[in-house]
Amino acid sequence: MAAKSFYELECKDKKGETFKFDTLKGKVVLIVNVASKCGFTPQYKDLESLYQKHKDEGLVILGFPCNQFGGQEPGSQEEIGNFCQLNYGVTFPIMHKIEVNGDNTDPVYDFLKSQKSGLLGLNRVKWNFEKFLVDKHGKVHQRYSSLTKPMSIEDDIKQLLAQK
Repeated sequence: MAAKSFYELECKDKKGETFKFDTLKGKVVLIVNVASKCGFTPQYKDLESLYQKHKDEGLVILGFPCNQFGGQEPGSQEEIGNFCQLNYGVTFPIMHKIEVNGDNTDPVYDFLKSQKSGLLGLNRVKWNFEKFLVDKHGKVHQRYSSLTKPMSIEDDIKQLLAQK
């Protein structure tokens, strides 16, 4: 059954345990489909910078590894976690590897895509490091392409953090 609200969603964390989105109420959430062997992989650095700068104000970043684009996330959960930590010092949560398009699309991405379509009204995620920004009330505020550098959305994040 499809979720009717952001806070009804849940996913598996990197250990395979259930992570419930209702724990994110009142937070600004940036959700990114990530990959370790992609030209956009260096975005991890800026994502981590944003997280460190704004986590105490209520920003949460969730990375969802996905191997659907050029096979650029072939590793195991442990390998992905180690890569992110060793190469980019990532401390924000990296969730369980999922699919973001097709028959096996994770419910999180079914919901996100249903709320904000991409370029030219397309729903499918085009590539790794596409970003969805969710406000404190669970509304998908904006969707950004892989080309959008994380630091360029900092003003949008600050605006949402400042809202009641």
